[in-house]
Amino acid sequence: MFGVDNYAAVRRFVFTEGHSRREAARVFGLSRGTVLKMCRFSLAPGYTRKVPAAKPKLGALLPVIDTILEGDRTGQVKQRHTAKRIFERLRDEHAFAGGCTVVKDCVRTRRARGRENCVPLAHPPGSPCACAWGGLPGHGQVDFGEAVAIIGGVRQKIHFFCTDLPQSDACFVKAYPRETTEL
Repeated sequence: MFGVDNYAAVRRFVFTEGHSRREAARVFGLSRGTVLKMCRFSLAPGYTRKVPAAKPKLGALLPVIDTILEGDRTGQVKQRHTAKRIFERLRDEHAFAGGCTVVKDCVRTRRARGRENCVPLAHPPGSPCACAWGGLPGHGQVDFGEAVAIIGGVRQKIHFFCTDLPQSDACFVKAYPRETTEL
């Protein structure tokens, strides 16, 4: 596996310094396919499993766990099963021979699957909407916030406005002394 430093060095060598990918492969001692992958992605792609890990002991009892968790959704909060209690039920009622940690990990992932943590944003290029400040096509993201900054040697709180256009990676940030500042 290559570190972030090597990854960045290869990309800098090819894109900034203008060398060919073949030359980068020779200089860094990598295969041309590896250099091609490094040039395609701005960040190193992480490892992903092609097939989910097998669960030989727990696999047959996954429907039982799902049934228990489904029953907990409609029951009272104080009466819901903990992961340890689910493990005890599997051990006592279904002769489960596995460990508690395996059940806890499974329950954690199954509970998280039922909740939606965030809404994924999709920004297709060429969208018909226009941004408020210049009529540029595309969706934008806007946020307001506050931060502490040192201006002229004085530490003070500032309020800022920032916007981002995902397709072009264009961003705009402006700081104000107060929330009520008008242009």
